Amino acid sequence: MTAEMSHAPTRRRSRGARRRLVGALAATAAWSACFAGLAPSAVAQDVQAKQWYLDAMQAEEMWKVSTGKGITVAVIDTGVNPDTPSLRGQVLKGWDATEADGDENDDYTGHGTTMAELIAGTGSGGGLKGLAPDAKIIPYRIADTDFQHSNKHFNPRDSADAIKAAVDSDARIISMSFGSEFSMYSEEDAAQYALSKGKLFFASVGNDGATTNKPEYPASYEEVVGISSADEKGTVAKTSQHSGSVDLASPGTGVPVWCDDTFQSYCDSGGTSQATAIASASAALVWSAHPDWTANQVLRVLFDTAGRDWADDETSAYLGHGLIRPSMNLLKHKGDPGDPDVSPLTGKSTSASGAGSGSTASAAPSGSASPSASASASSQPSHGKSGDAPVVAGSSEPEGGGSNLGLIAGAVVVVVVLGGGAFYFLRRRRGAV
Repeated sequence: MTAEMSHAPTRRRSRGARRRLVGALAATAAWSACFAGLAPSAVAQDVQAKQWYLDAMQAEEMWKVSTGKGITVAVIDTGVNPDTPSLRGQVLKGWDATEADGDENDDYTGHGTTMAELIAGTGSGGGLKGLAPDAKIIPYRIADTDFQHSNKHFNPRDSADAIKAAVDSDARIISMSFGSEFSMYSEEDAAQYALSKGKLFFASVGNDGATTNKPEYPASYEEVVGISSADEKGTVAKTSQHSGSVDLASPGTGVPVWCDDTFQSYCDSGGTSQATAIASASAALVWSAHPDWTANQVLRVLFDTAGRDWADDETSAYLGHGLIRPSMNLLKHKGDPGDPDVSPLTGKSTSASGAGSGSTASAAPSGSASPSASASASSQPSHGKSGDAPVVAGSSEPEGGGSNLGLIAGAVVVVVVLGGGAFYFLRRRRGAV
């Protein structure tokens, strides 16, 4: 099959300067494991059977080498419920950046809890298995549109404040499955702060490629790793966001989520939210295996080992450097970590970052957090037919044969309403799954 890709140059301001964008890619897609069709919904008892990417990514083999132990991931989302069977004992003290009723453990949609389980869930009680089951989660709650409408008082700077608080915590990795089409100085400052402090920041690029296809933030800041979503057939959906923000693709299509804030059942879904969580967990596995590496080295190895069938000095609008494959490092010992003090995102020195361990500062925010627009969850499922989509693949080189995966991206839209001298950020709610 042939993938017709954008010929426009990448939008990232300095995204490793002088890289060429891939125009078209011939690809075949095959997985090392078969995938059964999804039912309309899944109860906790059978949800693990739908985590197709665990077999495809050779999770069981990787867990013999690394389980994410010693790595903490900050999840900036709708909150994280620490009492689901899969998350008991996995969630540390965080912070509610909304400053509204409740706290960071009051997940008002179930979205943030899903992301936490995909990263560090134990799978207990039949719940979702995390790709990095020995990692720990620090939750930071921010507001979506409905939350803002139902709460009179909330912090309009919650997104930037949460990022800065996460940077000042013990978390090495920040995972943010939220997005807005509006760039905010305070949020960009927070992303720059994360890079300067040696943190690895992943964010979803969104699911509106077939319509607006506008850059999403924070994924489009050059200091942030933008993640698109891959399906089990290796297909890039026509809804795929491809506006220059994609750095890596990660499994995300057909990945179950908690249906709502009652936490009674899982529902079928898919998109860049799940892909971002799984990419964050992938980084946790690699960093746990190489605890002395900096964030720059971990990310460089993820770029270097990504599945692609184009030249290393080229990137794809839909796929960035290619499909994330932590197994290539953990099982094949591939990937060059390179200079510990140079960011593979910006090409600039980050020598002030230290050795990559998180700081010992409190997870609570400092009083100097800058104002920012809040962001909206970008886990809306893709509605494009897979047969209409571009495809790309890259071998994961498992023992005994090849395993290829194609990539898909997604997005979310934000609308600004100005009036009375005040600003409000009206964000499309995460789509029903």
